[in-house]
Amino acid sequence: MQRRTFFKQTGLAALAAGLSLSEPMASNAESSLAAPPRLHRPARLREGATVALIAPGSPISDEKILKSLANLTALGFTVKEGEHWRARQGYLAGTDEQRVADLHRAFMDPEVEAVWCARGGYGGSRLLPMLDYDLIRRHPKVFIGYSDITALHLAIHQKTGLVTFHGPVAASDYLDTTLKHLKSVLFNPDFPYSIPVPSQAEELPGEEFRPFVIRPGRAKGALTGGNLSLLSALAGTSYSASFRGKIVFIEDIGEQPYRLDRMLTQLLQATDLAKAAGIALGVFTDCQPKGDAPSLSLPDALRDRLSNLGIPVAYGFPFGHIAHQATLPYGIQAEIDTEKGTLTLLESAVE
Repeated sequence: MQRRTFFKQTGLAALAAGLSLSEPMASNAESSLAAPPRLHRPARLREGATVALIAPGSPISDEKILKSLANLTALGFTVKEGEHWRARQGYLAGTDEQRVADLHRAFMDPEVEAVWCARGGYGGSRLLPMLDYDLIRRHPKVFIGYSDITALHLAIHQKTGLVTFHGPVAASDYLDTTLKHLKSVLFNPDFPYSIPVPSQAEELPGEEFRPFVIRPGRAKGALTGGNLSLLSALAGTSYSASFRGKIVFIEDIGEQPYRLDRMLTQLLQATDLAKAAGIALGVFTDCQPKGDAPSLSLPDALRDRLSNLGIPVAYGFPFGHIAHQATLPYGIQAEIDTEKGTLTLLESAVE
């Protein structure tokens, strides 16, 4: 009886507010995406800049600590280490409070011009409710990393409008192509700047690097995306991205085709991914079927989920868990062209 009364009361309340009971009310996640904040570009990087080094996710090994410091020093930076970036608490680089403190301190520090994540790994998504987004908005600066850092990229960009950068972590291998992409985006902006998939004539490290087109076409829109596992995990939260009208870049590692299928299905059912302008797929390393269990191949699983969206989709762009890695800015206008095999940044991501 009480339940029937509740339904009647809430139904009348909805009608009084002018809402149709046949239409679902917007969720918190949907309503938070209605009016995105104004885009904020950080200052471009320069040789000699002070860079904060943090570990917002998993702990970092002693070997990776040395590599991170050597890499950033070789880039000409002065490195300021986060107070807790060497901490360890099981599968986390210290407590949530310690990792948040390092991130906040890096953004507040007037000497720091960029915040560089030493590695990804699980843990970043735990910090999202604890972040001071107003603080980050008031102190815009370069924030860079990839993999599980996707969660921080999406939340920070969503809540502040700051252009952040899906790019190499401090412990990455900084090969010539990685450095070229990094400097063309962050140091000396060169736009329009095209990022090509490898040509069919190039020698590829493995079959998973071979580019292919799922649906041909050309489209423009603001860039968003990241690691598929994190995009899927954030679906339905207030930190999830809106994909409508955007160029979405997606990558992952170590997931069998059926798991990729499951995560893409979740995004298609829980978000507006189907309304994207286009999808640029990176290199999905170690994502081939395992053992003798029946399975679609990696290309067939991606085609099965993405070929019927009516938008350009292509695989093999140089980002993801690979050595030759592009730097992709969140929120910047970009164009995907499957005929040319390019993802082009149409405007500068830094001031």
